[in-house]
Amino acid sequence: MSIDVTNRVVEPGNDEHLDAAWELKERIRSEEGVLKQRRGFFADAYRRATVHLVFAGEEELIGFAAVRRDGYVLFLAVDMPHRGEGFGERLIATVADEHGSVSCHARASNQDAVGFYEHIGFEVQRHIDHYYEDGGAAYYLKLGDGGLADRISSFFRG
Repeated sequence: MSIDVTNRVVEPGNDEHLDAAWELKERIRSEEGVLKQRRGFFADAYRRATVHLVFAGEEELIGFAAVRRDGYVLFLAVDMPHRGEGFGERLIATVADEHGSVSCHARASNQDAVGFYEHIGFEVQRHIDHYYEDGGAAYYLKLGDGGLADRISSFFRG
């Protein structure tokens, strides 16, 4: 089934679509036990970031990436029914297109996220014990050098 996709960007200092992003994040948290940030932390980070959003049609948010000025991905979320359709890759490709360096943290126990990042060319730089508030460990990942970011962004462009 084909869906009509709309991409939007929210610039730093703006909270447009914050509630929709929070609701998507919370749905993922309740279903998968990841993305466990508190509302205040999430909202502050969202407002400081450039947020790339993907909508099905005009209203249904199906994914977003919140990114700092230095290319660090604060949040990446794609609604479960739309995973495997390339939306996560396209969001990261957009970030790679705009930044010389792309990095993020992923919960070490979240093998789906770690596998996704490694599949598209991220490399684990280090393991960090007790990174999350609940004591969970994280991996710090960085998109590999050698033009990989360019290949990813050109592959998914357009």
